[in-house]
Amino acid sequence: MSTQSSKFPEYQMPSVTWGVIQGRKEKLVSRVIICDYLKTIGILTDELEDIELPSTVEVMRERVEFLQKLGLTIDDINEYPLILGCSVRKNMIPVLGYLEKIGIPRARMGEFLKNYPQCLHASVVVELVPVVKFLRGLDVEKQDIGYVLMKYPELLGFKLEGTMSTSVAYLVSIGVNPRDIGPMVTQYPYLLGMRVGTMIKPLVDYLVSLGLPKKILARMIEKRAYILGYDLEETVKPNIDCLTSFGIRKEVLASVIAQFPQILGLPLKAKLSSQQYFFNLKLKIDPEGFARVIEKMPQIVSLNQNVIMKPVDFLLGRGIPADDVAKMVVKCPQLLSLQVGLMKNSYYYFKSEMARSVKELVEFPEYFTYSLELRIKPRYQRLKSKGIRCSLAWFLNCSDLRFEERLQGEYIEAESAGPTFIMGGKLELPGSEIVSEEEDESDDEILYRRTVSL
Repeated sequence: MSTQSSKFPEYQMPSVTWGVIQGRKEKLVSRVIICDYLKTIGILTDELEDIELPSTVEVMRERVEFLQKLGLTIDDINEYPLILGCSVRKNMIPVLGYLEKIGIPRARMGEFLKNYPQCLHASVVVELVPVVKFLRGLDVEKQDIGYVLMKYPELLGFKLEGTMSTSVAYLVSIGVNPRDIGPMVTQYPYLLGMRVGTMIKPLVDYLVSLGLPKKILARMIEKRAYILGYDLEETVKPNIDCLTSFGIRKEVLASVIAQFPQILGLPLKAKLSSQQYFFNLKLKIDPEGFARVIEKMPQIVSLNQNVIMKPVDFLLGRGIPADDVAKMVVKCPQLLSLQVGLMKNSYYYFKSEMARSVKELVEFPEYFTYSLELRIKPRYQRLKSKGIRCSLAWFLNCSDLRFEERLQGEYIEAESAGPTFIMGGKLELPGSEIVSEEEDESDDEILYRRTVSL
């Protein structure tokens, strides 16, 4: 048989490897044809060597056209050509259907894929669903899931037991309320991708070293989670050095940060230089006075100069000398953020009803920061009915309960100073014992609530 079969090779039985070799040849040929097609439409094929491509050009054309319908261009595909290894039916449609279900708008699906095309390789059940459940477990609202993922789509590729869990655990350990984690993630989802040891903890330790109590720092992070994204070496430390170079005292740095946490991430040198020059030129406030203004109201660094001049012009227009206006601003910088209309009403009442000297306004410019209808008028009428004559600060700068106690008393006590930080020690709040409506709060919490209300 063997001798006869050798005479007729066309009738020989195929070897065991024959089918394998032929299959490889066919795949190689189809791969060359597909790559030629991709090159003709402008797609780079260098990165496609190690991925499995479809067997026909028609299937590849379907993938390309499907992605283009979603809004991806050829350039977008070239940014991540591995996306062409995803089957329309097995990968793309299930993943995109799930993303739409959890809140990614269909109209923005192309934008989402441009930012994170790797999601098409994921398993819906094994990889995507657990991440969404994790976010819901952090109290991210169901309707906010899509918003969170649009801002930070890379979350879909994180492992639950890795960075996400450790960053949350650390924030809770420094005093962040677990119930606030959800809103924090919604506001700034990037915190879930931050490493504790290299990003979050060094920033926290540095701010605490400046005298900022951890309780206040935790409240700051709860309300403004984005401060965790400020680069410590490139932005935060240079900004702190900048503040001290402009005359802000080290012992009040913590107070400045608590009042205006954004100051840590601003292009501070340029802003301070511009405002210092403006204050010197227009308001006749020297650099030392400017430093005191920043200490009391650091938001000034970002306040528009046209806005600043409106209350100043109002005061000058009432006949108050420029030097006195400068003193008023240094003592109470909040004047610069007031609406002139409200200042007019308070000033008219001060002159017509209270008939007091403008000198009292220079001594107590905080008068303009109180509500005319809710505090000034009611309290002044009570004083008038009792025939009591006292300073503006005595009847305005206290709680309602303390005001009633003062009316019943036969003495006029000395006014207390505002809250201050003591470097390296416990927060001191002079006069806190008289603020009865806040007696259940700690000193740290009282100061934080007051400063944030600015």
